[in-house]
Parts: sequence; structure tokens; C-alpha cells
Amino acid sequence: MLNGKRIAVVLPAYNAARTLEKTYKEIPFDIVDDVVLVDDNSRDDTVAVGQRLGIKHIIKHEVNKGYGGNQKSCYKKALDIGADIVIMLHPDYQYTPLLIHAVASIIAMDVYPVVLASRILGNGALRGGMPLYKYIFNRFLTLFENVMLWQKLSEYHTGYRAFSADVIRSIDFTHNSDDFVFDNEMISQIFMNGFEIAEVTCPTKYFEEASSINFSRSMKYGRGVLRVSLTHRLHKWGLIKSKLYGKPA
Repeated sequence: MLNGKRIAVVLPAYNAARTLEKTYKEIPFDIVDDVVLVDDNSRDDTVAVGQRLGIKHIIKHEVNKGYGGNQKSCYKKALDIGADIVIMLHPDYQYTPLLIHAVASIIAMDVYPVVLASRILGNGALRGGMPLYKYIFNRFLTLFENVMLWQKLSEYHTGYRAFSADVIRSIDFTHNSDDFVFDNEMISQIFMNGFEIAEVTCPTKYFEEASSINFSRSMKYGRGVLRVSLTHRLHKWGLIKSKLYGKPA
């Protein structure tokens, strides 16, 4: 716990057997109360590794539900076990768990209700090995999103995020995509509900075992990001009514 807040780290996993242990062992359990591992029908022994590590909350999807579908299970479970702060961390060791103290403190001390760990602040992305085309793609999409959402984030595409449980409960993420654009839909919902988002600088590592989407999936993701950004602006202007911004049941 931190400042009386129960903290859960959720790990949306797919074929993460080779990196899960390294990620798990850097989680600061002096403040983290629970870890939730959701395995999206991996082809490797991710679940077995999680069991060996002693992870108490493990969910295995019997069919692959996609990255967004995985996160839906993560957040539902975190709320079910009473988390006050939920930190989503990719278990592929691309992001360091050592920043959990920093992102959790910002929320626990009621400074901001949401924190993103940004690879772009401090030029960590290129130093960490992000392919140049992905970096350029990231910068273009972020610029477009900032214009459409009237915000000033350094990036919207990090896989390292922390939320107050109240923020998660305030949005209906069940209508979100089961694919990678889920992340952008969730940020749009958070801003639409009037919450502010903080950012902290985060180093990143690109290596063989780290998860990464290929060029064709990147293009599909990019089109989804453009759609979400336009939907946000048109809904804000009252020109359309999107189910993304409905209240949870």
C-alpha cells in the first residue's frame, strides 16, 4: 500500500514466458499488494511461469481475445480484488517496473488520477532501439491526437499506464476495441470525462523477446487512432453520439 491505497499491477501477457520472470522480479512489493496476470491463450508456458513465481491472480483466456480484450480482463479483475490504483505493465520487459514507485505516488498523493510512462520524453525511444519508422509514426499520430483532443501529451502509445480505480470505474471500456487501439479509446474516454493525465520519462528496450507489432498491424493501428481522434472531436462538438462515452452500467 501507499498512502493507504491498495496497488495492483496488471500484466496483459501473450507469449511472455521468456520475459515474465525478469519483469516480475523488478516489481517493488514494498508498495504493490497484488499482481494480476492475464494470459491471452499463449502458445508458450506463460501461465506455468506465473504459477512458479507464485502469482496469485492468474486468468487464462481459452481463446485469444486480443490486446484490448486482455486489458478488459485485467481491469475487471483488479477492481474485483479491491485495487485503489491499477498499474498496467507489459510483461515483455520493454518497460522497467522500477518506475512503479513514481507513477503510483503521483496517484496516491492525489496529484493526478492517471499517469503515462512516456518513451518520448528524454529521447528514450530511439536510444532504446525503437525503429525509426515507428518513432516517426508515433510522433505524427501523437500530433494529430493532441490537435483533435486539445491536449499536450508527449505520446499516447505507451504500454505502461497507471490509473486511479475511480477513473476506470467512470468509463465503460466494455465497448472498446479488442485490438491495440483499445489504449487510445481509453485515453479518449478519460479526457472526455474531464480527468487530467500526467507523464513521467521512461526508458525502453527493444530486443528479440519484446513484443512489437509488424508494419501491417501498425498501419491498422494508425487508422484506428485517426478514427478515435476524429470521433472524440465530433462527439465533443455534439455532431455525433458515440457509445464510447456512455456511462458504465
